[in-house]
Amino acid sequence: MKKEKITIGGIPAIVWGEQSERIWLCVHGKMSDKESAEGLAQIAAQRGYQTVSFDLPQHGERAKESARCDIWNGIRDLSAVGDYVFERWSEVCLYACSLGAFFSLHAYRDRRFARCLFQSPILDMEYLVGQMMIWFGISEERLEREKEIDTPIDLMSWDYYQYVLRHPVDEWHSPTNILFGGRDNLQTLDIIRSFAERNGCAVTFSEQSEHPFMSEADVRIVMSWLNDNI
Repeated sequence: MKKEKITIGGIPAIVWGEQSERIWLCVHGKMSDKESAEGLAQIAAQRGYQTVSFDLPQHGERAKESARCDIWNGIRDLSAVGDYVFERWSEVCLYACSLGAFFSLHAYRDRRFARCLFQSPILDMEYLVGQMMIWFGISEERLEREKEIDTPIDLMSWDYYQYVLRHPVDEWHSPTNILFGGRDNLQTLDIIRSFAERNGCAVTFSEQSEHPFMSEADVRIVMSWLNDNI
């Protein structure tokens, strides 16, 4: 499959597939990179779509960057990539995974995609931060006092938490299918269903899958879901 490395405003990216007017914009999650889009890109190419993927801050070719992978830098980068894609392709679809979905919901709230696929999306960051406080015994008062606290999962930031509280994700206007695992410990099925009901999204539920969908069985589930929805 054709694979062209480019940069978008200094952001390393890949355009996959032969020339087309239709494209999938892929936003990866934490601990991933732009190359992880290859499986989706192969399926998309069979359906006449190109794919563009890129590295989030502190991921892939940007692993040594000082800029954090936070909501502000996420919105900045997704906005730059979104502008690039919407200017060059007539039909744009969106795939976003985990934290990438959270960034997309903020950066693209005023965009309209032909279709969207969200895999294990973080839809309620306030809930996730609250869970992290419980897991690591961190009170809201301590986080406010210390401003930043490192945890085994990620750096907790008071400013980030305040942004989340002030900017809940309430509306999403593009047709969307969500893949969610029954053993996902970062969000709940109620959160997923509530978001889906408010915004007319379809939900594909995999009862035995965890958040990363990393087992061999999970990979087959993801590929089947992509085949059914691209």
